[in-house]
Amino acid sequence: MKKIVLPVRDGRIDDHFGHCDHYSIVTVGDAGEILGVEDMPSPQGCGCKSGVAAVFKEKGITVMLAGNMGLGALNKLNDNGITVVRGCNGPVMDVVNNYLAGRLSDSGESCRHHHEGEEHSCHEGGGWHVHNG
Repeated sequence: MKKIVLPVRDGRIDDHFGHCDHYSIVTVGDAGEILGVEDMPSPQGCGCKSGVAAVFKEKGITVMLAGNMGLGALNKLNDNGITVVRGCNGPVMDVVNNYLAGRLSDSGESCRHHHEGEEHSCHEGGGWHVHNG
């Protein structure tokens, strides 16, 4: 059995892990079948400073399928035994099914380092965007 987590906004993968509305946790059986989906509220604030990576570890999550995130968040997730696949987009279950079919690989792109309350830039949807906080 495997558990996969995805940052979600409006039924789609959120472009930025730390700003998502909630997380969908998908449980996958040994034969690759989807056994269940549960939603978990997203903590407020920066994803890498929220402690959510430790919560994911406690829940047995080993994979995150995400749009993008900063290196701090990536490192926190990896330190908690969570493999991150960045560059995902689209409806949540489409992304899960593409991952299970072996059609996804990590984009290797991360948001540049940022500090809470400061502007930071993220590569989203093919262009660079500036976010506050």
